[in-house]
Amino acid sequence: MLLNSNQIQELIPHRYPFLLVDKIEAMNDKKIIGIKAVSANEMHFLGHFPNKHVMPGVLIVEALAQCGCVLLLSKAENKDKLVYFAGINKIRFKKQVIPGDLLKLEVELTKQMANIYLAKVKASVADQVVCFGEIMCAVDQ
Repeated sequence: MLLNSNQIQELIPHRYPFLLVDKIEAMNDKKIIGIKAVSANEMHFLGHFPNKHVMPGVLIVEALAQCGCVLLLSKAENKDKLVYFAGINKIRFKKQVIPGDLLKLEVELTKQMANIYLAKVKASVADQVVCFGEIMCAVDQ
């Protein structure tokens, strides 16, 4: 493990119940791999769906974005800044994510234009892709 949840919280401002990255397994200048342990105790499962828990797709995308946020805010030039969503492109969902799953989050920066970053993202469970696409983030100036 490269970063645990306490170390992640030193980098990004997200907190319970909205912190969706539990650990970082690998990271370099362009790519990061994180893990989200999905639990039935999470608040969104109270309503989505009470009798058949399915993690909302929007939260899978948010977990990917938070993972990218860790990557961007670990860079010295971005220390103590905020990162915002700037776009979500070509996101596709292939399988449901349910409690008990370990969601592997992969984010690879592909392009930078000033303070805007484009990234390819992929989430998988047990080596099966559950979500993929592109996101765009803006680092606060």
